[in-house]
Amino acid sequence: MSVIRESSAPPTRPRPPSRPFAKPKRGSARRPGHAGVWPYLLAAPTILGMLYLLLYPLARAVLISLQDFQLRQLIRGDADFVGLRNYETLLTDERFWQVVRRTFAFMAVNVVLIMLIATLVALLIERLGRLWRTAVLSALVLAWAMPVIAATTVFQWLFHSEFGIVNWALHQLGFASFDRYPWFAHGPAAFTILVLLIVWQSVPFAAITLYSALTTVPAELYESARLDGASAGRIFRAITLPMIRPIFMLVLSLEVIWTFKAFVQIWVMTNGGPGDATTILPVYAVQTALSSQRYDLGSAASMVTVLLMAGVLVLYFRQMFRQEGEAL
Repeated sequence: MSVIRESSAPPTRPRPPSRPFAKPKRGSARRPGHAGVWPYLLAAPTILGMLYLLLYPLARAVLISLQDFQLRQLIRGDADFVGLRNYETLLTDERFWQVVRRTFAFMAVNVVLIMLIATLVALLIERLGRLWRTAVLSALVLAWAMPVIAATTVFQWLFHSEFGIVNWALHQLGFASFDRYPWFAHGPAAFTILVLLIVWQSVPFAAITLYSALTTVPAELYESARLDGASAGRIFRAITLPMIRPIFMLVLSLEVIWTFKAFVQIWVMTNGGPGDATTILPVYAVQTALSSQRYDLGSAASMVTVLLMAGVLVLYFRQMFRQEGEAL
């Protein structure tokens, strides 16, 4: 009897038939560049609105500065083009050049004081403990958040000739000459008060920004410098200032712009007086346009202000980039 031995190998399973590759559905593939258009379309209304709000007033001011545009032309709308006659009238006025010199002096004094005080405050905050650091930063934020008109009004009350606390405090300290002293009737005193106001309003932003830059400096650099026996001034000049230089230059340029075009504080507090003691270019432009009803000269003064400020910033950035290139 024959014995048939079956193979011990398991039977092989048949392979399933291979599925053909599925064809992509029509319209499922994105067209090249289609996704990159939507961000621009979504941002287009905001960009167009900003261009309208920024470029249209500038173009309108340039147009008025080239016309004979006074009260009659404002009402009737029949202004004639006069070319550069308004600029010639403006640039040959001695009072205009006095205002220009005063503007640069006002800007220089404010920017130097703001950057100096803000740097010292930022360095102080860096060395404080957590509790005091929070308290100082909170005070800076509250001072920065105060509206410009409210802060200007408070300074007017502080230096009021009869009811101001400054005169009262000075009189109590033995300075009898400050009894009912009219601060806003004297040019240097009014100029000084405006400088104090601008500095007080600008230091919080600059100090907080510089403090945020100081937090990025590695602590190991300070430790190495102290081990080498470097003084605090040497550490600041060799380590701190080079590390925070980009932010420092940015804050400096912003302060130049903000102090160069300061208008609200001066207009509310002194209207540019007494005399022309606190009149700078933005105030001069408004005075010329509103008081004398010479809107053409006022627009020309505004354009000259823009050109001067742009020239200052171009020279400043050119020098900054040159120094950065030398450093590299």
